[in-house]
Amino acid sequence: MTDLTTADIPMGPWVPRHVSWLEMGLYFGGALLVAALGTWWILKNSGQVGLDAPDHRRKLHEKAVPRLGGGPIFLAVGLACLAAGYLGGLGWSRWLPVAICNALMFSVGFVDDLKPQGAKVKLIGQIGTALILYALGVSIDTLSNPFGEGSISLGWWGLPITLMWLVSIPNIINLIDGMDGLAGGFGLFLCLTLAFIGYYGLQPDVLVVALAMAGALAGFLIFNLPPAKIFLGDGGAYLIGFFIASVSLFTSNKGSVIGALLVIIMALGVPILDTLFAIIRRAVRGVPIFNADAEHIHHRLILLGFSKGRALVALYSVCLALSLVGLSVLLTKGVALPVAGAFLLLLALGAARYLGYVRSWRSFREQIDEVMERRRKREFFRAYGRVLDFEVERCESLESFSKQFEHGVKRMGLGLSAQSGSLPETLKLVSGMLCTIHHPQDGTETSEWHLRLDVLLPALERCVEKWGSLPSCLQQKVANPPLVTSIPLQA
Repeated sequence: MTDLTTADIPMGPWVPRHVSWLEMGLYFGGALLVAALGTWWILKNSGQVGLDAPDHRRKLHEKAVPRLGGGPIFLAVGLACLAAGYLGGLGWSRWLPVAICNALMFSVGFVDDLKPQGAKVKLIGQIGTALILYALGVSIDTLSNPFGEGSISLGWWGLPITLMWLVSIPNIINLIDGMDGLAGGFGLFLCLTLAFIGYYGLQPDVLVVALAMAGALAGFLIFNLPPAKIFLGDGGAYLIGFFIASVSLFTSNKGSVIGALLVIIMALGVPILDTLFAIIRRAVRGVPIFNADAEHIHHRLILLGFSKGRALVALYSVCLALSLVGLSVLLTKGVALPVAGAFLLLLALGAARYLGYVRSWRSFREQIDEVMERRRKREFFRAYGRVLDFEVERCESLESFSKQFEHGVKRMGLGLSAQSGSLPETLKLVSGMLCTIHHPQDGTETSEWHLRLDVLLPALERCVEKWGSLPSCLQQKVANPPLVTSIPLQA
């Protein structure tokens, strides 16, 4: 597409100019029913496949929960769109590239839900899917001014901008999928926003597919609200994000894609802000950006004393408000844009302070200095972990490595035996072996100790691979490990 407008799209008899309220209700309600029944079936027939087990660090649910919720949503939306194409005469042919690529993006995440594939594999799959959609003609090549005359031809910039849009939104949705009902609820609000844009822009096909996805998410949320009986999984999160990103490219009518994208960007204010905070937080601390942590906005609200239900209502309210702000920009043809921008800026600053990311604006410089000092310590621990990894190759016997490992553990402030006031942590290796290491209660955040413990795992894995056993200083800990935090090996 040289320009994402509907001015050049033939409006033949297969594209009706009006969808009745009854049809809207049927598409929404039908998708809701299919998704709800599909989710119920998975819960009744779930075995040991696709389960999300608690780890007592970030995943605090009490028992293993199925994470295959994306399946019923995909089925419901697919059936609704087929019905709209064949029975409702909504011209499914122009949506074929979007449908194919949404199926591919869902598959990338769903395969990972069944068997973890690693972040790099998933990213390659996401970029590949976005490239296919671009090659099939769905792209951002021209940005027309939605608030006046004129346009900008992006030229070769169209490819990276299109890829960034199509890849970033699924990952943003996946990033906030850390609390019951959060990502599904946000997706519901965003799809209703897309449906309004389709209705306002006289695009019944956009209206119908957005209502179908909203209905599917509503049916899934019946089982996903706290306490969740089933999770979206990567398949569901990627499907929601890619659906929003791809469908939004069809929502400009006699104007520009930028108008619709501005609405979506504003409606995505909370997850975008959460992603921005996470990137800044991890970059400043020297932690890999893709490393998961328990410091997202919803985690912070829980720490502030919110129940899961109250935190969810608060975040839903903000998402609804931002959706309305975004729509106001579209409806006023840009007049409300300065007010919306100021609102978003104040929201970001207020959230940073209220959620505790910034303790005080007056002492902000001191906080940065503390973070940088903590980052230097982390770099030391990671470097020492690599040294222990090299020691496995250098040492000729398990006993020799055991002495080096015991020395390294002490250098990191950890211990191999219980001391007064110390806490035990259990490390679980890929082979299933367990070992216990203790850390003092000295005011250091638990997440800091977990980072130190994580860097020991590669050396222990190589030790077991080379000698078939753990260092002798740990072997007496294996038989009866305490039932405490289990730390899995990171990819």
